[in-house]
Amino acid sequence: MRFLAWKEVVAQDRPDTIWSSLSSIEPTEDASLATYSPSARPASTTYEYRIPFVIGASAIGTVIEWYDFYLYAVLATFLAPVFFPGDTTSQTLSALATFGAGFAVRPFGAVVFGRIGDKTGRKVAFLLTVSIMGGATVLVGLLPGYASIGILAPIILVTLRMLQGLALGGEYGGAAIYVAEHAPDKKRGLYTSWIQTTATIGLFCALGVILIFRLGLGDAAFKDFGWRIPFLLSAILVAGALYIRLKLQETPLYSRAKEQGKTSQSPTRESLGNRRNWKLILLALFGMTAGQAVVWYTGQFYALSFMTGPLGVKFTDAYTVMLVAIVLATPFFLVFGALSDRIGRKPIILGGCLIAAIAYLPIYMTMHAFANPQPGVDAAGKAIQVATNPNIFGLTVLVWIQIVFVTMVYGPIAAFLVEFFPARIRYTSLSVPYHLGNGEFGGWLPYIATAIVAASAPAGALAFLNPGKAAGGNIFAGLVYPIGIALMTVVIGGLYIRESRNVRIWDEVGGEEGSDSTAAVASGDATAVAG
Repeated sequence: MRFLAWKEVVAQDRPDTIWSSLSSIEPTEDASLATYSPSARPASTTYEYRIPFVIGASAIGTVIEWYDFYLYAVLATFLAPVFFPGDTTSQTLSALATFGAGFAVRPFGAVVFGRIGDKTGRKVAFLLTVSIMGGATVLVGLLPGYASIGILAPIILVTLRMLQGLALGGEYGGAAIYVAEHAPDKKRGLYTSWIQTTATIGLFCALGVILIFRLGLGDAAFKDFGWRIPFLLSAILVAGALYIRLKLQETPLYSRAKEQGKTSQSPTRESLGNRRNWKLILLALFGMTAGQAVVWYTGQFYALSFMTGPLGVKFTDAYTVMLVAIVLATPFFLVFGALSDRIGRKPIILGGCLIAAIAYLPIYMTMHAFANPQPGVDAAGKAIQVATNPNIFGLTVLVWIQIVFVTMVYGPIAAFLVEFFPARIRYTSLSVPYHLGNGEFGGWLPYIATAIVAASAPAGALAFLNPGKAAGGNIFAGLVYPIGIALMTVVIGGLYIRESRNVRIWDEVGGEEGSDSTAAVASGDATAVAG
Protein backbone atom coordinates (compact mmCIF):
# COMPACT_ATOMS: atom_id res chain seq x y z
CA MET A 1 0.00 0.00 0.00
CA ARG A 2 1.38 3.37 -0.95
CA PHE A 3 1.47 6.05 1.70
CA LEU A 4 2.17 9.74 1.67
CA ALA A 5 4.14 10.99 4.65
CA TRP A 6 4.12 14.67 5.46
CA LYS A 7 6.83 16.07 7.69
CA GLU A 8 5.92 19.28 9.54
CA VAL A 9 8.66 21.86 10.15
CA VAL A 10 8.93 25.01 12.18
CA ALA A 11 10.54 28.34 11.36
CA GLN A 12 12.41 30.41 13.94
CA ASP A 13 12.83 34.15 14.36
CA ARG A 14 11.42 35.17 11.00
CA PRO A 15 9.32 38.33 10.53
CA ASP A 16 5.70 38.16 9.42
CA THR A 17 5.37 40.13 6.22
CA ILE A 18 1.84 39.23 5.22
CA TRP A 19 0.67 42.73 4.45
CA SER A 20 3.59 43.38 2.12
CA SER A 21 2.07 40.65 -0.05
CA LEU A 22 -1.07 42.78 -0.33
CA SER A 23 0.74 45.83 -1.68
CA SER A 24 -1.14 45.46 -4.94
CA ILE A 25 -4.72 44.49 -5.67
CA GLU A 26 -3.76 41.33 -7.48
CA PRO A 27 -1.72 38.46 -6.01
CA THR A 28 1.70 37.89 -7.51
CA GLU A 29 3.96 34.90 -7.73
CA ASP A 30 6.23 36.12 -4.94
CA ALA A 31 3.40 36.94 -2.51
CA SER A 32 4.25 35.19 0.75
CA LEU A 33 3.88 35.33 4.47
CA ALA A 34 7.58 35.49 5.19
CA THR A 35 11.06 35.39 3.71
CA TYR A 36 12.51 32.16 4.94
CA SER A 37 15.49 29.90 4.45
CA PRO A 38 14.55 26.22 4.11
CA SER A 39 17.93 25.17 5.42
CA ALA A 40 17.08 26.61 8.83
CA ARG A 41 13.98 24.47 9.34
CA PRO A 42 14.08 21.90 12.14
CA ALA A 43 11.87 18.85 11.87
CA SER A 44 8.77 18.10 13.88
CA THR A 45 5.52 16.19 13.32
CA THR A 46 5.19 13.47 10.70
CA TYR A 47 1.87 12.90 8.88
CA GLU A 48 1.20 9.62 7.15
CA TYR A 49 -1.76 9.07 4.85
CA ARG A 50 -2.40 8.86 1.14
CA ILE A 51 -3.35 11.94 -0.85
CA PRO A 52 -6.41 10.08 -2.26
CA PHE A 53 -7.63 9.74 1.34
CA VAL A 54 -7.19 13.49 1.86
CA ILE A 55 -9.26 14.23 -1.23
CA GLY A 56 -11.84 11.53 -0.54
CA ALA A 57 -12.39 12.46 3.10
CA SER A 58 -12.74 16.12 2.19
CA ALA A 59 -15.01 15.45 -0.75
CA ILE A 60 -17.42 12.98 0.82
CA GLY A 61 -18.52 15.39 3.53
CA THR A 62 -18.89 18.19 1.01
CA VAL A 63 -21.01 15.99 -1.29
CA ILE A 64 -23.33 15.26 1.63
CA GLU A 65 -23.58 18.95 2.51
CA TRP A 66 -24.51 19.83 -1.06
CA TYR A 67 -26.99 16.92 -1.14
CA ASP A 68 -28.62 18.28 2.02
CA PHE A 69 -28.69 21.84 0.76
CA TYR A 70 -30.13 21.07 -2.66
CA LEU A 71 -32.82 18.68 -1.49
CA TYR A 72 -34.89 21.72 -0.65
CA ALA A 73 -34.39 23.24 -4.10
CA VAL A 74 -35.51 20.11 -5.94
CA LEU A 75 -38.45 19.54 -3.57
CA ALA A 76 -39.57 23.18 -3.30
CA THR A 77 -42.80 22.52 -5.20
CA PHE A 78 -43.72 19.79 -2.68
CA LEU A 79 -42.74 21.82 0.37
CA ALA A 80 -44.60 24.97 -0.74
CA PRO A 81 -48.18 23.78 0.00
CA VAL A 82 -47.06 21.96 3.16
CA PHE A 83 -45.40 24.90 4.91
CA PHE A 84 -46.86 28.08 3.39
CA PRO A 85 -50.40 29.51 3.29
CA GLY A 86 -52.12 31.23 0.35
CA ASP A 87 -52.70 30.39 -3.28
CA THR A 88 -50.36 28.36 -5.45
CA THR A 89 -48.40 31.37 -6.73
CA SER A 90 -47.79 32.86 -3.29
CA GLN A 91 -46.82 29.46 -1.89
CA THR A 92 -44.31 28.92 -4.70
CA LEU A 93 -42.77 32.39 -4.29
CA SER A 94 -42.56 31.88 -0.52
CA ALA A 95 -40.80 28.55 -1.05
CA LEU A 96 -38.34 30.13 -3.50
CA ALA A 97 -37.70 33.02 -1.11
CA THR A 98 -36.96 30.51 1.65
CA PHE A 99 -34.57 28.76 -0.72
CA GLY A 100 -32.87 32.13 -1.25
CA ALA A 101 -32.68 32.74 2.50
CA GLY A 102 -30.30 29.81 2.79
CA PHE A 103 -28.01 31.54 0.33
CA ALA A 104 -28.38 34.95 1.93
CA VAL A 105 -26.71 33.79 5.16
CA ARG A 106 -23.89 31.85 3.50
CA PRO A 107 -21.49 34.84 3.66
CA PHE A 108 -22.12 35.07 7.41
CA GLY A 109 -21.28 31.38 7.72
CA ALA A 110 -18.11 32.11 5.76
CA VAL A 111 -17.10 34.70 8.36
CA VAL A 112 -18.05 32.60 11.40
CA PHE A 113 -16.42 29.37 10.31
CA GLY A 114 -13.66 31.17 8.44
CA ARG A 115 -12.56 32.64 11.75
CA ILE A 116 -12.61 29.19 13.36
CA GLY A 117 -10.70 27.69 10.44
CA ASP A 118 -8.04 30.42 10.41
CA LYS A 119 -7.62 30.62 14.17
CA THR A 120 -8.28 27.10 15.47
CA GLY A 121 -7.73 24.91 12.44
CA ARG A 122 -9.30 23.60 9.25
CA LYS A 123 -10.37 20.27 10.78
CA VAL A 124 -12.42 21.79 13.62
CA ALA A 125 -14.44 23.88 11.20
CA PHE A 126 -14.89 20.79 9.01
CA LEU A 127 -16.52 18.81 11.79
CA LEU A 128 -18.80 21.63 12.90
CA THR A 129 -20.19 22.43 9.46
CA VAL A 130 -21.15 18.88 8.53
CA SER A 131 -22.79 18.36 11.94
CA ILE A 132 -24.91 21.51 11.71
CA MET A 133 -25.92 20.84 8.12
CA GLY A 134 -26.93 17.27 8.83
CA GLY A 135 -28.91 18.16 11.95
CA ALA A 136 -30.85 20.92 10.19
CA THR A 137 -31.65 18.65 7.24
CA VAL A 138 -33.02 15.87 9.43
CA LEU A 139 -35.20 18.38 11.30
CA VAL A 140 -36.72 19.57 8.00
CA GLY A 141 -37.83 15.99 7.42
CA LEU A 142 -39.48 15.89 10.86
CA LEU A 143 -41.05 19.38 10.82
CA PRO A 144 -44.89 19.50 10.99
CA GLY A 145 -46.66 21.50 8.29
CA TYR A 146 -48.68 24.71 8.37
CA ALA A 147 -51.92 22.80 8.89
CA SER A 148 -50.55 21.39 12.16
CA ILE A 149 -48.64 24.23 13.82
CA GLY A 150 -49.64 27.29 11.80
CA ILE A 151 -47.21 30.16 11.30
CA LEU A 152 -44.53 28.33 13.30
CA ALA A 153 -44.05 25.95 10.36
CA PRO A 154 -42.64 28.51 7.88
CA ILE A 155 -40.74 30.29 10.66
CA ILE A 156 -38.96 27.11 11.74
CA LEU A 157 -38.37 26.09 8.11
CA VAL A 158 -36.71 29.43 7.33
CA THR A 159 -34.59 29.08 10.48
CA LEU A 160 -33.43 25.61 9.46
CA ARG A 161 -32.63 26.82 5.96
CA MET A 162 -30.54 29.61 7.46
CA LEU A 163 -28.66 27.10 9.61
CA GLN A 164 -27.97 25.09 6.46
CA GLY A 165 -26.71 28.22 4.75
CA LEU A 166 -24.43 29.04 7.68
CA ALA A 167 -22.98 25.54 7.63
CA LEU A 168 -22.41 25.54 3.88
CA GLY A 169 -20.78 28.95 4.22
CA GLY A 170 -18.03 27.30 6.23
CA GLU A 171 -17.89 23.95 4.47
CA TYR A 172 -16.74 24.77 0.96
CA GLY A 173 -13.80 26.95 1.92
CA GLY A 174 -12.60 24.35 4.39
CA ALA A 175 -12.73 21.51 1.88
CA ALA A 176 -11.00 23.48 -0.87
CA ILE A 177 -8.29 24.74 1.46
CA TYR A 178 -7.76 21.36 3.11
CA VAL A 179 -6.95 19.75 -0.23
CA ALA A 180 -4.98 22.74 -1.53
CA GLU A 181 -2.79 22.84 1.57
CA HIS A 182 -1.83 19.21 1.04
CA ALA A 183 -1.14 19.59 -2.68
CA PRO A 184 2.08 20.74 -4.35
CA ASP A 185 1.96 24.08 -6.11
CA LYS A 186 2.07 22.56 -9.59
CA LYS A 187 -0.88 20.20 -9.03
CA ARG A 188 -3.27 22.48 -7.14
CA GLY A 189 -5.76 22.90 -9.96
CA LEU A 190 -6.08 19.16 -10.52
CA TYR A 191 -6.37 18.19 -6.86
CA THR A 192 -8.84 20.90 -5.87
CA SER A 193 -10.98 20.18 -8.93
CA TRP A 194 -12.05 16.97 -7.15
CA ILE A 195 -13.71 19.19 -4.54
CA GLN A 196 -15.38 21.12 -7.37
CA THR A 197 -17.19 17.96 -8.47
CA THR A 198 -18.95 17.70 -5.12
CA ALA A 199 -21.67 20.30 -5.72
CA THR A 200 -22.73 18.63 -8.96
CA ILE A 201 -22.47 15.14 -7.44
CA GLY A 202 -24.54 16.35 -4.49
CA LEU A 203 -27.22 17.57 -6.89
CA PHE A 204 -27.02 14.24 -8.75
CA CYS A 205 -27.56 12.34 -5.48
CA ALA A 206 -30.50 14.56 -4.53
CA LEU A 207 -32.14 14.07 -7.93
CA GLY A 208 -31.48 10.33 -7.92
CA VAL A 209 -32.84 9.71 -4.42
CA ILE A 210 -35.95 11.80 -5.08
CA LEU A 211 -36.59 10.06 -8.39
CA ILE A 212 -36.33 6.63 -6.73
CA PHE A 213 -38.83 7.48 -4.00
CA ARG A 214 -41.23 9.34 -6.31
CA LEU A 215 -41.41 6.35 -8.63
CA GLY A 216 -41.42 3.80 -5.81
CA LEU A 217 -44.11 5.44 -3.67
CA GLY A 218 -46.22 7.07 -6.36
CA ASP A 219 -47.15 10.74 -6.54
CA ALA A 220 -49.88 10.67 -3.91
CA ALA A 221 -47.78 8.99 -1.21
CA PHE A 222 -44.73 11.06 -2.08
CA LYS A 223 -46.67 14.31 -1.71
CA ASP A 224 -48.14 13.09 1.55
CA PHE A 225 -45.04 11.84 3.39
CA GLY A 226 -42.50 10.47 0.90
CA TRP A 227 -40.75 13.80 0.40
CA ARG A 228 -39.55 13.58 4.01
CA ILE A 229 -37.52 10.39 3.46
CA PRO A 230 -34.61 11.98 1.51
CA PHE A 231 -34.18 14.51 4.34
CA LEU A 232 -34.19 11.81 7.01
CA LEU A 233 -31.60 9.75 5.12
CA SER A 234 -29.16 12.54 5.80
CA ALA A 235 -28.70 11.28 9.37
CA ILE A 236 -26.99 8.12 8.10
CA LEU A 237 -24.88 9.99 5.55
CA VAL A 238 -23.69 12.59 8.05
CA ALA A 239 -22.72 9.93 10.59
CA GLY A 240 -20.50 8.32 7.95
CA ALA A 241 -18.93 11.65 7.00
CA LEU A 242 -18.17 12.49 10.63
CA TYR A 243 -16.53 9.10 11.18
CA ILE A 244 -14.24 9.65 8.19
CA ARG A 245 -13.41 13.26 9.02
CA LEU A 246 -12.48 12.42 12.59
CA LYS A 247 -9.55 10.48 11.12
CA LEU A 248 -8.15 13.60 9.43
CA GLN A 249 -5.26 15.61 10.79
CA GLU A 250 -4.61 19.32 10.35
CA THR A 251 -3.14 20.38 7.01
CA PRO A 252 0.68 20.40 6.89
CA LEU A 253 0.82 23.96 5.58
CA TYR A 254 -1.45 25.33 8.31
CA SER A 255 0.34 23.31 11.02
CA ARG A 256 3.69 24.65 9.88
CA ALA A 257 2.36 28.20 9.81
CA LYS A 258 1.00 27.74 13.33
CA GLU A 259 4.34 26.44 14.61
CA GLN A 260 6.03 29.43 13.01
CA GLY A 261 3.61 31.81 14.72
CA LYS A 262 2.12 32.93 11.40
CA THR A 263 -1.54 32.18 12.02
CA SER A 264 -3.84 35.08 12.78
CA GLN A 265 -5.31 35.72 16.21
CA SER A 266 -7.95 37.97 14.67
CA PRO A 267 -8.66 36.66 11.16
CA THR A 268 -12.00 38.47 10.88
CA ARG A 269 -10.42 41.84 11.59
CA GLU A 270 -7.40 41.19 9.38
CA SER A 271 -9.56 39.91 6.53
CA LEU A 272 -12.57 42.24 6.67
CA GLY A 273 -11.11 45.21 8.51
CA ASN A 274 -8.31 45.86 6.07
CA ARG A 275 -8.89 48.03 3.02
CA ARG A 276 -6.34 46.27 0.82
CA ASN A 277 -7.83 42.86 1.53
CA TRP A 278 -11.31 44.18 0.78
CA LYS A 279 -10.06 45.13 -2.67
CA LEU A 280 -9.02 41.52 -3.18
CA ILE A 281 -12.37 40.25 -1.89
CA LEU A 282 -14.37 42.54 -4.17
CA LEU A 283 -12.21 41.72 -7.16
CA ALA A 284 -12.64 38.00 -6.54
CA LEU A 285 -16.40 38.54 -6.20
CA PHE A 286 -17.15 40.68 -9.24
CA GLY A 287 -14.28 39.46 -11.41
CA MET A 288 -14.66 35.71 -10.83
CA THR A 289 -17.26 34.19 -8.49
CA ALA A 290 -20.34 36.19 -9.54
CA GLY A 291 -20.08 35.01 -13.15
CA GLN A 292 -19.09 31.51 -12.08
CA ALA A 293 -22.18 31.35 -9.85
CA VAL A 294 -24.78 32.32 -12.46
CA VAL A 295 -23.29 29.88 -14.97
CA TRP A 296 -23.48 27.13 -12.34
CA TYR A 297 -27.09 27.78 -11.39
CA THR A 298 -28.26 28.37 -14.94
CA GLY A 299 -26.74 25.14 -16.22
CA GLN A 300 -28.21 22.96 -13.51
CA PHE A 301 -31.10 24.52 -11.60
CA TYR A 302 -32.55 26.87 -14.20
CA ALA A 303 -32.26 24.23 -16.90
CA LEU A 304 -34.28 21.82 -14.76
CA SER A 305 -36.98 24.34 -13.80
CA PHE A 306 -37.21 25.52 -17.43
CA MET A 307 -37.89 21.98 -18.59
CA THR A 308 -40.48 21.15 -15.93
CA GLY A 309 -42.12 24.60 -16.09
CA PRO A 310 -42.40 26.49 -19.40
CA LEU A 311 -41.55 23.44 -21.51
CA GLY A 312 -43.89 21.04 -19.70
CA VAL A 313 -41.46 18.12 -19.73
CA LYS A 314 -42.49 15.26 -17.39
CA PHE A 315 -40.44 15.12 -14.21
CA THR A 316 -39.21 11.61 -15.03
CA ASP A 317 -37.89 12.79 -18.39
CA ALA A 318 -36.44 16.02 -16.97
CA TYR A 319 -34.69 14.22 -14.11
CA THR A 320 -33.33 11.63 -16.53
CA VAL A 321 -31.96 14.38 -18.78
CA MET A 322 -30.25 16.04 -15.80
CA LEU A 323 -28.83 12.81 -14.38
CA VAL A 324 -27.35 11.65 -17.70
CA ALA A 325 -25.96 15.11 -18.50
CA ILE A 326 -24.35 15.38 -15.06
CA VAL A 327 -22.69 11.96 -15.33
CA LEU A 328 -21.27 12.73 -18.77
CA ALA A 329 -20.09 16.24 -17.89
CA THR A 330 -18.62 15.69 -14.39
CA PRO A 331 -15.20 14.39 -15.62
CA PHE A 332 -14.63 17.78 -17.23
CA PHE A 333 -14.19 19.33 -13.78
CA LEU A 334 -10.94 17.39 -13.59
CA VAL A 335 -10.03 18.17 -17.20
CA PHE A 336 -10.34 21.93 -16.73
CA GLY A 337 -8.78 21.81 -13.26
CA ALA A 338 -5.69 20.08 -14.67
CA LEU A 339 -5.65 22.35 -17.72
CA SER A 340 -5.62 25.39 -15.42
CA ASP A 341 -2.33 24.11 -13.96
CA ARG A 342 -0.87 24.46 -17.44
CA ILE A 343 -2.46 27.53 -19.03
CA GLY A 344 -3.90 29.37 -16.02
CA ARG A 345 -7.13 29.77 -14.09
CA LYS A 346 -8.18 33.10 -15.59
CA PRO A 347 -8.57 32.16 -19.30
CA ILE A 348 -10.61 29.06 -18.49
CA ILE A 349 -12.97 30.68 -15.97
CA LEU A 350 -13.56 33.88 -17.92
CA GLY A 351 -13.69 31.95 -21.20
CA GLY A 352 -16.45 29.78 -19.76
CA CYS A 353 -18.41 32.85 -18.66
CA LEU A 354 -18.12 34.45 -22.09
CA ILE A 355 -19.06 31.33 -24.07
CA ALA A 356 -22.03 30.69 -21.78
CA ALA A 357 -23.31 34.25 -22.11
CA ILE A 358 -23.19 34.02 -25.89
CA ALA A 359 -24.71 30.55 -26.10
CA TYR A 360 -27.58 30.69 -23.56
CA LEU A 361 -30.29 32.23 -25.72
CA PRO A 362 -29.76 29.92 -28.72
CA ILE A 363 -29.55 26.90 -26.38
CA TYR A 364 -32.81 27.68 -24.59
CA MET A 365 -34.63 28.50 -27.81
CA THR A 366 -33.50 25.12 -29.17
CA MET A 367 -34.64 23.41 -25.95
CA HIS A 368 -38.06 24.94 -26.55
CA ALA A 369 -38.10 23.56 -30.08
CA PHE A 370 -37.03 20.09 -28.89
CA ALA A 371 -39.76 19.99 -26.21
CA ASN A 372 -42.51 21.32 -28.51
CA PRO A 373 -44.77 22.49 -25.63
CA GLN A 374 -48.51 22.81 -26.26
CA PRO A 375 -51.29 24.24 -24.05
CA GLY A 376 -52.86 21.71 -21.68
CA VAL A 377 -54.28 21.31 -18.18
CA ASP A 378 -53.07 19.50 -15.06
CA ALA A 379 -55.09 17.13 -12.86
CA ALA A 380 -56.68 20.09 -11.07
CA GLY A 381 -57.74 21.73 -14.33
CA LYS A 382 -55.06 24.43 -14.21
CA ALA A 383 -53.71 25.62 -17.58
CA ILE A 384 -50.14 24.44 -18.15
CA GLN A 385 -47.72 23.72 -20.99
CA VAL A 386 -47.24 20.07 -21.94
CA ALA A 387 -44.24 18.84 -23.94
CA THR A 388 -45.38 16.96 -27.06
CA ASN A 389 -43.08 14.12 -28.09
CA PRO A 390 -40.00 15.82 -26.61
CA ASN A 391 -36.60 15.04 -28.11
CA ILE A 392 -34.98 13.66 -24.95
CA PHE A 393 -31.63 13.05 -26.62
CA GLY A 394 -31.50 16.61 -27.93
CA LEU A 395 -32.45 18.04 -24.53
CA THR A 396 -29.76 15.92 -22.88
CA VAL A 397 -27.11 17.23 -25.26
CA LEU A 398 -28.12 20.84 -24.63
CA VAL A 399 -28.11 20.42 -20.85
CA TRP A 400 -24.78 18.58 -21.09
CA ILE A 401 -23.30 21.56 -22.95
CA GLN A 402 -24.49 23.87 -20.19
CA ILE A 403 -22.92 21.67 -17.51
CA VAL A 404 -19.65 21.63 -19.46
CA PHE A 405 -19.79 25.45 -19.15
CA VAL A 406 -20.22 24.85 -15.41
CA THR A 407 -17.09 22.68 -15.30
CA MET A 408 -15.09 25.40 -17.08
CA VAL A 409 -15.96 28.14 -14.62
CA TYR A 410 -16.10 25.97 -11.49
CA GLY A 411 -13.29 23.46 -11.98
CA PRO A 412 -10.39 25.93 -11.44
CA ILE A 413 -12.14 28.38 -9.07
CA ALA A 414 -10.95 26.76 -5.81
CA ALA A 415 -7.31 26.85 -6.89
CA PHE A 416 -7.69 30.49 -7.94
CA LEU A 417 -9.25 31.54 -4.61
CA VAL A 418 -6.64 29.69 -2.55
CA GLU A 419 -3.89 31.45 -4.48
CA PHE A 420 -5.58 34.84 -4.19
CA PHE A 421 -5.32 35.08 -0.37
CA PRO A 422 -2.51 34.42 2.17
CA ALA A 423 -2.62 31.45 4.54
CA ARG A 424 -3.19 33.28 7.83
CA ILE A 425 -6.55 34.66 6.66
CA ARG A 426 -7.21 32.32 3.73
CA TYR A 427 -10.26 30.53 5.14
CA THR A 428 -12.13 33.75 5.96
CA SER A 429 -11.04 35.74 2.91
CA LEU A 430 -11.67 32.96 0.39
CA SER A 431 -15.07 32.03 1.76
CA VAL A 432 -16.54 35.54 1.70
CA PRO A 433 -16.35 36.24 -2.06
CA TYR A 434 -17.19 32.65 -2.90
CA HIS A 435 -20.40 32.67 -0.89
CA LEU A 436 -21.36 36.22 -1.82
CA GLY A 437 -21.06 35.18 -5.44
CA ASN A 438 -22.73 31.79 -5.17
CA GLY A 439 -25.17 32.76 -2.44
CA GLU A 440 -26.37 36.14 -3.64
CA PHE A 441 -25.72 36.18 -7.40
CA GLY A 442 -26.29 32.47 -7.95
CA GLY A 443 -28.67 31.38 -5.21
CA TRP A 444 -31.26 33.99 -6.03
CA LEU A 445 -31.12 33.23 -9.76
CA PRO A 446 -34.28 31.05 -9.87
CA TYR A 447 -36.27 33.70 -8.02
CA ILE A 448 -34.89 36.64 -10.02
CA ALA A 449 -35.30 34.89 -13.38
CA THR A 450 -38.88 33.90 -12.50
CA ALA A 451 -39.64 37.45 -11.42
CA ILE A 452 -38.19 38.87 -14.66
CA VAL A 453 -40.36 36.54 -16.74
CA ALA A 454 -43.45 37.60 -14.76
CA ALA A 455 -42.55 41.29 -15.11
CA SER A 456 -42.22 40.88 -18.89
CA ALA A 457 -45.99 40.26 -19.22
CA PRO A 458 -47.74 42.83 -21.47
CA ALA A 459 -48.77 44.98 -18.49
CA GLY A 460 -45.53 44.41 -16.53
CA ALA A 461 -42.64 46.75 -15.80
CA LEU A 462 -40.39 44.80 -18.19
CA ALA A 463 -42.91 44.41 -21.01
CA PHE A 464 -40.25 45.62 -23.48
CA LEU A 465 -38.59 42.19 -23.03
CA ASN A 466 -41.73 40.59 -24.47
CA PRO A 467 -42.04 41.82 -28.07
CA GLY A 468 -44.36 38.91 -28.87
CA LYS A 469 -46.72 40.03 -26.06
CA ALA A 470 -47.06 36.51 -24.62
CA ALA A 471 -49.72 36.61 -21.91
CA GLY A 472 -47.55 35.07 -19.17
CA GLY A 473 -44.40 36.91 -20.19
CA ASN A 474 -41.44 36.01 -22.37
CA ILE A 475 -40.17 32.65 -21.11
CA PHE A 476 -36.64 33.54 -22.29
CA ALA A 477 -36.54 36.90 -20.50
CA GLY A 478 -35.10 35.33 -17.34
CA LEU A 479 -31.85 34.68 -19.22
CA VAL A 480 -31.14 38.42 -19.16
CA TYR A 481 -29.91 38.03 -15.58
CA PRO A 482 -27.27 35.28 -15.98
CA ILE A 483 -26.09 36.69 -19.30
CA GLY A 484 -25.63 40.17 -17.82
CA ILE A 485 -23.78 38.95 -14.71
CA ALA A 486 -21.52 36.63 -16.72
CA LEU A 487 -20.55 39.47 -19.08
CA MET A 488 -19.86 41.77 -16.11
CA THR A 489 -17.44 39.19 -14.73
CA VAL A 490 -15.68 38.82 -18.06
CA VAL A 491 -15.05 42.56 -18.25
CA ILE A 492 -13.96 43.10 -14.62
CA GLY A 493 -11.93 39.91 -14.38
CA GLY A 494 -10.32 40.48 -17.74
CA LEU A 495 -9.23 44.02 -16.88
CA TYR A 496 -8.28 43.83 -13.22
CA ILE A 497 -7.43 40.26 -12.16
CA ARG A 498 -3.94 38.92 -12.71
CA GLU A 499 -3.32 35.25 -13.40
CA SER A 500 -2.69 33.35 -10.14
CA ARG A 501 -1.38 30.01 -11.43
CA ASN A 502 2.25 30.75 -10.56
CA VAL A 503 1.59 31.80 -6.96
CA ARG A 504 3.53 29.43 -4.69
CA ILE A 505 1.52 29.18 -1.48
CA TRP A 506 4.13 26.91 0.15
CA ASP A 507 6.62 29.79 0.06
CA GLU A 508 4.54 31.39 2.81
CA VAL A 509 5.91 28.80 5.25
CA GLY A 510 9.39 28.27 3.83
CA GLY A 511 8.68 26.27 0.70
CA GLU A 512 7.68 22.71 -0.07
CA GLU A 513 9.39 19.83 1.70
CA GLY A 514 11.77 19.16 -1.15
CA SER A 515 11.86 17.30 -4.41
CA ASP A 516 11.34 13.85 -2.86
CA SER A 517 8.24 14.67 -0.85
CA THR A 518 6.92 16.95 -3.55
CA ALA A 519 7.09 14.05 -5.96
CA ALA A 520 5.38 11.88 -3.38
CA VAL A 521 2.45 14.26 -3.21
CA ALA A 522 2.09 14.23 -6.97
CA SER A 523 2.36 10.47 -7.30
CA GLY A 524 1.15 9.12 -3.97
CA ASP A 525 4.35 7.02 -3.62
CA ALA A 526 5.54 5.88 -0.22
CA THR A 527 8.03 8.32 1.29
CA ALA A 528 9.83 7.89 4.56
CA VAL A 529 10.56 11.27 6.09
CA ALA A 530 13.04 11.25 8.92
CA GLY A 531 12.02 13.18 12.04
